[in-house]
Amino acid sequence: MSESTPELRKRQSDVTIDDTKNFSEAFVDEKADTDDSVSVSGDVIEKAQDVAIQIISTIDDPTLPVLTFRSIFLGIGLSAFGAVLGTIYTFKPQNATVSQLFCLIIAYVLGTAMHTIIPSTGYWKWLNPGPFNIKEHTAIVIMASTASTVAVAMEIIAALDLFYDIRLNAAVAIFQIFASQMIGYGVAGLLRNLLVYPTYAFYPAYISVVALLQSLHFEGALNHKKRRYFWIVFAAIFFWEWIPQYPFPLLTAISVVCLISNGRSAFIRNLFGAGSSNEGIGLLSFSTSWTLITQGNPLVWPWQTLGMALGYIVLTSCYYANIFNGRDLVFMSTSLFNEDGDVYNQSAVLTPDNKLDPAKLEQVGLPRYTTTYTISQLAYNCSLGAAVVHILIWRWKELRDAFGGMRFMINSQDIDDPHYNEMKKYREVPMWWYLALFVASLAVGIGCSYASGHGVVLMPWWSVILFTALSAFISIFLGFMTATTGFNISTQYAMQILAAFIHKGQAIPVMYANLYGNSTSFQTLYLLQDLKLGQYTKLPPRWTFAAQMAGSIVGSIFNYTMMVSIVRNHREVLQDPVGTRVWSGWIVQQYNSASVAMGALGTELFTHGRPYWLVPFGIFMGFFMPLPFYLVHRFSPQESRLAWLAQYINTPIVLLYIGWLPYSVNGQWWSCLVIGWLSQYWARSRRPKWFKKYNYITSAALDGGSQVIIFILSFAVFGAGGKAVDFPNWWGNPATLSVDRCAATD
Repeated sequence: MSESTPELRKRQSDVTIDDTKNFSEAFVDEKADTDDSVSVSGDVIEKAQDVAIQIISTIDDPTLPVLTFRSIFLGIGLSAFGAVLGTIYTFKPQNATVSQLFCLIIAYVLGTAMHTIIPSTGYWKWLNPGPFNIKEHTAIVIMASTASTVAVAMEIIAALDLFYDIRLNAAVAIFQIFASQMIGYGVAGLLRNLLVYPTYAFYPAYISVVALLQSLHFEGALNHKKRRYFWIVFAAIFFWEWIPQYPFPLLTAISVVCLISNGRSAFIRNLFGAGSSNEGIGLLSFSTSWTLITQGNPLVWPWQTLGMALGYIVLTSCYYANIFNGRDLVFMSTSLFNEDGDVYNQSAVLTPDNKLDPAKLEQVGLPRYTTTYTISQLAYNCSLGAAVVHILIWRWKELRDAFGGMRFMINSQDIDDPHYNEMKKYREVPMWWYLALFVASLAVGIGCSYASGHGVVLMPWWSVILFTALSAFISIFLGFMTATTGFNISTQYAMQILAAFIHKGQAIPVMYANLYGNSTSFQTLYLLQDLKLGQYTKLPPRWTFAAQMAGSIVGSIFNYTMMVSIVRNHREVLQDPVGTRVWSGWIVQQYNSASVAMGALGTELFTHGRPYWLVPFGIFMGFFMPLPFYLVHRFSPQESRLAWLAQYINTPIVLLYIGWLPYSVNGQWWSCLVIGWLSQYWARSRRPKWFKKYNYITSAALDGGSQVIIFILSFAVFGAGGKAVDFPNWWGNPATLSVDRCAATD
């Protein structure tokens, strides 16, 4: 296999002849660009991480400006736009997020328009210094995507409002959101040598982002064809996506079994239903809506989703076998229920300061989880335990190299990565910047915990420090998983269970343990990914740092203000355990149910002999699950298929997918399976030239087009700006059945 592909030519009209000579060896000539057989090799990409070398160019032009009027104006504007859209998605039944590709496309259209419209002579050159370039573009994308990544703090503040009637002061809420993000950023800066610079940390989900950026800004016949292909696919999905999302929702979850059943069987709904919120787990249900399909990243993630097949078996069999005593409850929900199957009245067992009242508990009784939600929590905890051991046994060399002699604290490292080597010409962000940011943000977070204004300490100072430190440690293992496979593993349940034993009988501190124990690790991962994006596109590290800070400030403000508007206008729907097809509070309900069940009632529910004691024990079960596969690989002939299979099976991912299904809508996963096989197996091995040229561009176009139309629909008809406009009911949009024509949810 070749180690690299010929590089691409830039499109920069102001590059000098000397500059062109300096880069001449890296650019292919026009003839190579025109001849696909030359410009893109037909070799199959064997190792997943090789896409970072064979698909992404290492070209850099240090003379390109970053801080321009365009980057400031569009960066702030799109940050506000992305923060609003991301907050809207938080309260949708679909588990959707704002893609970086969406921000990228909007920034490109507006950036090139500004270059065309604004004069570039005289004093105007300060506003229009030249063609819209890849470094400006990357800085804008980082700002906008940082702002659009909804902070866990915002979701918890929403849960306080919806379920505890605690409304934080606006300034306290915004500072808390910002500080919680900055804590994770401080941790990320210390892990750059381990999880940013090396080639193995290639972040699969970002390959399509970088591929599109380079296609848009590098010249040559090949990139011209890529741009044309991108806009064709973008337009096609834009004009298609509104059909399944609005007038014909049956197309979001096409199930032949549901069509035959036509609402006659609850069992059919639970196993095969998938179109409505919390309807079923969607066996053999196919979606034509890319908004749903993209949740599985089928064109990007490695093809390792065996756990989902196990999930259908485990979830259904456990429910009908009455495991965890949940047979008489609804099949899917993240809410808490009482013995009669009604929503649990949490206020009836809590004192005015939100602590457990044992006398009231004796009268009301213990709450119950649905079986599927319990299995999901168990699987997620097993996955977390497995991730720690998996990284230790398979990535011990990298851990030893990074942490031996505290080498991870040294900015300059001898790392053999072509992208990192190109970045050595730029000044790095000193380690002390990240340390100072970490300490200052931690102090602000502690201060906000004592400033709720309701006489309630949200979380004591020592607990904030404890869970932050624990999350920083776990970030090492979770970072390896994300950097090498693209998958994120949740620590939410593990942290909340730990908090339940530390803060016995206290619901709100347990909810905030998720903020500092879980959110810190995920904010760390987000920063690491943006740092890698900057390395791929050769954005100077200090500008990457500045873009992330600016995006977080703007995002904190608009996250909070949009959340307040949505909660005020859709309060009753967001409190409902099922929700509607348009709005759902399932995300914030998780925080609430966990805070009550694990916080106020942790000892009563999760200690040995209690109803859900297996859930916390799942972490320890997970420790042992990677070991059999490692031993098989270690003691099998190294070239055998058995050894390959044992190494290929990623136990944390398999376990994660077992618990992936019992949330929201599930009509997309079989479409993901088919598309993922076509992309990551068939196209990658049988059509490698097409795969290298167009696979990631296709992913970018589909994500971008679908998210643009969803944004329009959200404000036009889905009620993001106020009143929703429902489409008239007909066979493809039934009134008394779920949208896939299975039985309606209970």
